[in-house]
Amino acid sequence: MWEGHRAANGVGGAPIAVPPTTPKNALPKSLEFASLDATHLSNPHLELTLYPSAMKFLWGIQALAAVLPTSLAQGTLLAELDYGSFSGAYSADYNISYWQRIPFAAPPLGENRFRAPQPPVPLTNGTYNSTQPYDFCTQRTTNGTEDCLYLGLYGRPWTKGQPLKPVVVVYHGGAFIQGGGSFTIPPSAYPILNVSAENDFVVVYTNYRLNAFGFLPGKEVAEDPHSDFNVGLLDQQFALHWVQKHICHFGGDPANVTIWGQSAGAGSVVAQTIANGGETEPKLFSKALASSPFWPKTYWYDAPEAQSVYDTFASQAGCFGPDSLHCLKHTDLQTLREAALYVSGSHTYNLSSYTWAPVIDGDFLREPLSQATKEGKVNQDDGFGMYNLHEGENFIPPGLDRSSDYAVEGSPAYNSSMASFEDWLHGYLPFMSARNLKQVRRLYPSAGSAEELPVYNSTYVRAGLIYRDTVLACPALWMAEASRKHAYLGEYTIDPATHGADTYWWNRVNAVQQTPGLDHVIYEGYAGAFASFFQTGDPNANKATNASVPGVPELCETHEQFVIEESGFDNVGISQLEKRCAFWRSVAQEVPF
Repeated sequence: MWEGHRAANGVGGAPIAVPPTTPKNALPKSLEFASLDATHLSNPHLELTLYPSAMKFLWGIQALAAVLPTSLAQGTLLAELDYGSFSGAYSADYNISYWQRIPFAAPPLGENRFRAPQPPVPLTNGTYNSTQPYDFCTQRTTNGTEDCLYLGLYGRPWTKGQPLKPVVVVYHGGAFIQGGGSFTIPPSAYPILNVSAENDFVVVYTNYRLNAFGFLPGKEVAEDPHSDFNVGLLDQQFALHWVQKHICHFGGDPANVTIWGQSAGAGSVVAQTIANGGETEPKLFSKALASSPFWPKTYWYDAPEAQSVYDTFASQAGCFGPDSLHCLKHTDLQTLREAALYVSGSHTYNLSSYTWAPVIDGDFLREPLSQATKEGKVNQDDGFGMYNLHEGENFIPPGLDRSSDYAVEGSPAYNSSMASFEDWLHGYLPFMSARNLKQVRRLYPSAGSAEELPVYNSTYVRAGLIYRDTVLACPALWMAEASRKHAYLGEYTIDPATHGADTYWWNRVNAVQQTPGLDHVIYEGYAGAFASFFQTGDPNANKATNASVPGVPELCETHEQFVIEESGFDNVGISQLEKRCAFWRSVAQEVPF
């Protein structure tokens, strides 16, 4: 990928090619049945405090003159940055060069706990080994560490003198409470890079602080000059500043950056698009792709709901009174883990909501998403939003899908009756007026329809659509349509079309990427649209499927979306979705978002 890499690449520095017997766009034979593990974007092994289905799928400045990486030994690379030297490696199997672990900020320890990220500490003890994964940020009761502000990157071989390449910065998912950006080889999103030779970009995965460590609200934080709100989002933005300063050392173009994520990673994308009132300086990215953006209820930092989160967390950690934040900064890590987990688990089943999430702070997030996007206060030129047909069902009480009571410990027993639906609706929207709740029932009748859903008569699907629209689909639509230049929207409908089901086609190496047939066409059309968007800002510019296969329509011109379905692709009007999202925007203060 980088200067001095010729010996590792082969004769004359030419990339090692896939053997000529391999079909077009196929992976090497050794990759055919690589496991669908999920270290970030999609992580079915994370033990989220969610409904079982959500647990299953939830699963990322101006440049100095470049001192380009040089080769230490065959298959090993050295990148020299202004704060240290970092050794990477080359994978001949995948024809990528990679650095898996680079610190992009100082460890957020001691007084830096709950504080905006600080510049990375200069390295003084030789070359840093960047060929090892990094740990999660602190989460659950035993996982992760506070010293977690690392990123990794990979891309095709690049040498000095070649044009710089587009950059994709990825934020991992995990409901803002867990997950991680570290990747193994083959890395996540490799199938997108590999879908077509026309696309060639550098992929960056970054960690960010989570749960209480990344999203602590409360007036105490505002009153402390050494603490900040939304530090998890500030970590993400700090990584973007790192990209602006250093990515040219790795062949990346700081003027051509896309941000992308799935679930809370996509919610992070949404946050970055409206950051600083849409006036982030310097410009950190031009394109944004949000795959199922998880955007839960958003309160001001000192609203009663937000303050209650702080108060409960502090009391669980044994910190009281006017010095409670100072106490939290010096309390042992395990106590804080357990306190954060207690708060995480105290609300999920009865309200279909979450506690650790971004808050409106008047600086980084200045106003709610519904308002910022309506006013066009966004940072991206081109936006692409995605959502899944049934993904709201991952986040509602499973009892709503059952004819008998289905009890979950610590929560009400729900069933598919109208009474249970009403209980859930009032719990989910406790501040909504009776008049507006009546309109919700009209827009989502007990027997109705939605895009790509000709008919439904299930309480479970009904509640799922309400949740999907408010937390996932409308945020995707609003982010996309607010973009300054071009907007695109897509819906994934292949069964089961639940949250995270779409990641199968593009996140990890699997057989579908080289098996001929309809599935391969879907892979090329879906992953190819993403790759083309990353490369050019237009999902159709480097279209990987033939001309007869529908592409991605321009949203604001056509009011149509790109639909991924069992039989392939289609372009479908979104008048129903637009009507429902317009309603939600009109009552946003009663949700709130």
